[in-house]
Amino acid sequence: MTDSDILATIGDMVTAEKGLRAKIASGQADAAATQQELAALEIRLNQCWDLLRQRRARTEYGENPDEAHVRPASQVEGYES
Repeated sequence: MTDSDILATIGDMVTAEKGLRAKIASGQADAAATQQELAALEIRLNQCWDLLRQRRARTEYGENPDEAHVRPASQVEGYES
């Protein structure tokens, strides 16, 4: 997977996230179930962003970006801003 592939996946997920939020706002979806779907999507988004940052850091320091890997949600969600 390349950086471009990851960015495309992120773009697709952001579009899906906006769609889910719009359904909740308009009352077209069950808020509780959709909130769970949103939470899972946000975790996957965070994992993608983390993978992209890993790849870019590896590239910057002359390492192989293909050695970056998706980290577990428990690790990615534990980061502090």
